[in-house]
Amino acid sequence: MNAQTDLHRYFQELAQKWPSSFVARERIGEFSGGLLSPGRMANLDSQGQGPLERVRVGRKVAYPVKPLIQWMLERSEILD
Repeated sequence: MNAQTDLHRYFQELAQKWPSSFVARERIGEFSGGLLSPGRMANLDSQGQGPLERVRVGRKVAYPVKPLIQWMLERSEILD
């Protein structure tokens, strides 16, 4: 397998283990294994660099899992 295939598999495992169709911004660290933080996601969102698909319910922001995984894949690489 190549590195891109490995990355895709790793991120799909994240999605399969998550119990919901959405990831609340406040739980992004738990979802990503500590790779992302709620504050960083808020900053990226405000700069227009976060995932394009997100929802707000009241004061809470959440990301649909599939587009979030795609966004993470686009910004990731396996280091040698």
